[in-house]
Amino acid sequence: MTREFSAGNYRFIPSVFQYSAGAAADDGYEIERVRFDRLVPLAEGFALAAKFIQEAGRPLTAFCACELRSPAAFSEEGFRAFNLHYVKTLSEWGIFDGTTNPVARSNVCPEIDPPSEPSFYAFSFTRPTRSSAPSFVIAGGAEAREGSGTYVERTVRYRDLSPEGLREKVRFTTTSQMENRMTAFGFGWKDTTGVQAYSVHDFHHALVDELVRRGALRSGLTWHFARPPVVDLEYEMDCRRVMREVVI
Repeated sequence: MTREFSAGNYRFIPSVFQYSAGAAADDGYEIERVRFDRLVPLAEGFALAAKFIQEAGRPLTAFCACELRSPAAFSEEGFRAFNLHYVKTLSEWGIFDGTTNPVARSNVCPEIDPPSEPSFYAFSFTRPTRSSAPSFVIAGGAEAREGSGTYVERTVRYRDLSPEGLREKVRFTTTSQMENRMTAFGFGWKDTTGVQAYSVHDFHHALVDELVRRGALRSGLTWHFARPPVVDLEYEMDCRRVMREVVI
């Protein structure tokens, strides 16, 4: 279920053309996460990421994950158009080959004070390390099953915002998205150092059974008041094990 991206010194879980489902550093390397102190427009964010990575003595192919913020949720057609624009830079960096994209990604839409254009929140890259501790980043996943079909067809409890509907969305995202992806790398919740959730709905009634009892909140939970990137998706998560994080 995983493939090597030797140019970046990491392996990844193949998914769709715009992103992979997760990235994990190879032996002898670790993932460093860099968060911007303020949101940075997409083009500027790529430029700053390139500068930071190169100053660390790493090739641009070390770029392995990013966290984006968009002004509002996209239609399916709008989301595809955005993604076709996004992957152009990854192609220029020698990362995206036109079919397979090894870079994990989260892209959500803040409900309050959103950016005026798609922007960077954070990015991650690999660098050499003497530590034997593993590191990984799992891409954002919402309550839509993978595979063919429209989001309407694949979304768990489509447009159901009842307490039980939200609980099922949280359960699906926790297990079928986050846990399955970590399992592909041989990891689990006990290995995470950070977990993030994205929703504008009250999902606290699902926290204990669907997250806490599963060990998902061993390092706490960062909740962002934001929507997933496609209209009518209501809950998204991502997680990571990263030992080195900085804010610039």
